[in-house]
Amino acid sequence: MTETSPLASVTWPKQYMRDWSEEELTRAVRTQAGLPLPAIQISIRGPDGAETPRDGKTMGDLLVRGPWVVDGYFKGEGAEQFTEDGWFRTGDVAIASPEGYFVIGDRTKDLIKSGGEWISSVDMERTIMALPGVEEAAVIAIPDDKWLERPLACIVLRGGQQLDLARVREHLRAHGFASWQLPDRIEIIDAVPKTSVGKFDKKALRARFAAR
Repeated sequence: MTETSPLASVTWPKQYMRDWSEEELTRAVRTQAGLPLPAIQISIRGPDGAETPRDGKTMGDLLVRGPWVVDGYFKGEGAEQFTEDGWFRTGDVAIASPEGYFVIGDRTKDLIKSGGEWISSVDMERTIMALPGVEEAAVIAIPDDKWLERPLACIVLRGGQQLDLARVREHLRAHGFASWQLPDRIEIIDAVPKTSVGKFDKKALRARFAAR
């Protein structure tokens, strides 16, 4: 992040992992955001402010602090992102692993809360984009009378390709998504709108589809 000037973590294996196979290292290390650099502290906290368990599945808000991490914005803007004891709230949701690594699960504003359970839009997007014929995929939350929010997958296809909801759900289920996480609807679109810095503009997609 710009606010961490710019590095806060590096993906390197620990000493005791030197005899691990490449497959084990990929699972435990190379697919993670890494370990905090010397002098950098990372904290992943639940809604109650307590540290989340390092179980590889519990999500929490990611905070960081250190000598080169920003401690305030110009003219005091965004003061709510900083704690009194020097922590910076990144706006990301992360998951800590038993080995001590962490991985970014999503942006806080892009998480989908369905029936009281969290669904990571980023994980679902990555999995859908692995489908043959899919160019891009953006997953957003849409209102639901029963579950409060449900995931909607907005998908861009390569020329001449076709895709239906059943195939998307089958693919996600085969990659470990639970039935309650699967989208009830997809939208095939010409292009995913982008922000000025090239990120998916999910605000625009929510405005376009949430009312339907």
